[in-house]
Parts: sequence; C-alpha cells; structure tokens
Amino acid sequence: MSAKPNRVGGGAALADDITFDVPGLPDAAKLWRIAKDSAALDLNSSYAYLLWCRDFADTSVVARYQGDVIGFVTGYRRPTSMDTLLVWQVAVDDSHRGHGVAARLLDDLLNRLVPQGIRYMETTVTEDNTASNRLFQSLALRRRAGIDRTELFGSADFPDDHETEFRYRIGPL
Repeated sequence: MSAKPNRVGGGAALADDITFDVPGLPDAAKLWRIAKDSAALDLNSSYAYLLWCRDFADTSVVARYQGDVIGFVTGYRRPTSMDTLLVWQVAVDDSHRGHGVAARLLDDLLNRLVPQGIRYMETTVTEDNTASNRLFQSLALRRRAGIDRTELFGSADFPDDHETEFRYRIGPL
C-alpha cells in the first residue's frame, strides 16, 4: 500500500525520492531507534513498537529513503470516536529533519484515512515542543481545518515529572 513518491528539497543526499507506506513488523526496531534518538519523545518499550506495527499499521505510516525507514507517524482510531485519528508519535531521523518529512508523513496518512471516514485528528503536545506545535498548526492551515487547543493532561495527572500535555483537535478534515 505504497503512496506516490515525494521529492524532498535540500542537498544532494536528499534528492532521491522518499516513499510512504504502512509499517510492518520488520520496521518496529527502526521506529524504536528513531524515537529513542529523537530525545523529544516519550520512548515506549520496543515491544510496544512491535505491537504498533502489527495492530495499528493501518492507521500509521513510515517514510523510506533508499529503502530505509527515516520517519514515522503512529496513530489509532479513538474507540469512542471512530471518526477521529489520535496521532501518538511523529518522528523523523535526525539526518532528514528540516526537510518537511513530518508534514508529508501526516498528509500521506490523512490522504489515506479521510476517505475511510476520519474527519478529525487529535494529538497532544507539550508547551515547549516548538517543532510539534508548528507542525500541527501548519497541518490545520494546509487542510483549511479548524483547530482547537486545550489542556488534556495537567502535570499533576502524571505519576512522574511530566509537563502538561495540550490536546490539538483539528477538523473537520
């Protein structure tokens, strides 16, 4: 289920096509490594990425450069709101950041899921995650969709030292 390749701007190393596809079990280790190396995401167990690539592959996407996974979006349909995609994580390998790969990952995933009934996208972002805040604001602009940002989980809700997570609700798509 591969999408049309997209060309990424930038240096010669990024001149080749980047393709987008649903993740498979062989991709799970790379997703885990990219998330670990990001230093911005909450790292899930390696087991969780295996389950994600098995049970939620249809609502997730990977970007490949020369056959290697360079980025991903993991998501799922909210069980109580099946027209809503909850984006769990977005990550791009350090060597490919700054070239619009994250935006293209989200666009590819939504282009696949909107015809299947997804009307809204939700995610959570901490206040200090400037890149993610800009990513989701620009997604709403590109999609000409409404955007609502509210506190979802306050820092006191977490059992550890975790910042407040703000929910973005974007749509209708």
